[in-house]
Amino acid sequence: MGSCYNGPLKLLHMHLEKRNYFRIRGSFSLKICCLLLFIGGNQVQAQTDKLNQFWNEYDFTKDLSQKWVLQLDAGLVTSSTPEDSDIFHNITQFYLRGWAHYYPSERWKVSVFYAYYSNQNVPELNQRKAPEFRTAVQATYSLLKSSPLKINLRARIEDRHIENDDHYLEAVERFRFQIKAVCPLTTFGLKTKAMYVFASDELFFKTKSQVSGPDLFDRNRASLGLGFTVIENIQIEAAYANEIMPRDPTNKMVNAIQLKGIFNNFFPTLIKSFKRKKNAVDQGDGSL
Repeated sequence: MGSCYNGPLKLLHMHLEKRNYFRIRGSFSLKICCLLLFIGGNQVQAQTDKLNQFWNEYDFTKDLSQKWVLQLDAGLVTSSTPEDSDIFHNITQFYLRGWAHYYPSERWKVSVFYAYYSNQNVPELNQRKAPEFRTAVQATYSLLKSSPLKINLRARIEDRHIENDDHYLEAVERFRFQIKAVCPLTTFGLKTKAMYVFASDELFFKTKSQVSGPDLFDRNRASLGLGFTVIENIQIEAAYANEIMPRDPTNKMVNAIQLKGIFNNFFPTLIKSFKRKKNAVDQGDGSL
């Protein structure tokens, strides 16, 4: 009889020992993984150049009809360097962009632009000077039509032609996907219709080239800001933006202050005056 009971007890004892072994082994493996992640995180942090930048942009629009709008942008970017934290140390970029916007419905906007970029000492480009000609097609969709909170989804395909050191224009395709939320301050009980807060996040993907590098994932850009209407047809937006650009061997991180002036219907005497009624997709861009 004793041997009949000892057999099951022995099997139970062996099973418990085996469970303890795998539990200890699993705990040890988890600790090793945590240690490797900690070391890897420190290495990523140690190999990241952190830059401070100032992004300044002016937008001028002209309503042609309820469905068509023209726009002209001009922008200037200044940046610090890893050796100098001054946000205005270098002028890294100047650009001019001409847009045409088409509104097929209340919640959709389709846009195209052609632009020239003067790139100098741009952190993510592999040369000191890289003039660029850029065209793009963009679609914006408004998720929420009747809610005070407006959310826009935006997709953009950019065809970039960047001059390399051999004075040859390299073609680089870039794909951008953004989600943006705009909320008027009246939602929070403040008695003002002229101010709003906005937040956005955008993912960038690109093709490989000599100038832009071999990475497929270009960057992630997140921003948080405040906009207000100064007078009718004039808006100002101020925002903080953070960009993370994974690169080999040194990653780039940009902390930027962004200031934008928006001037609607800026050319009333050149083209017959027309004022559009703003729709849901406009409100998702901040035109409340």
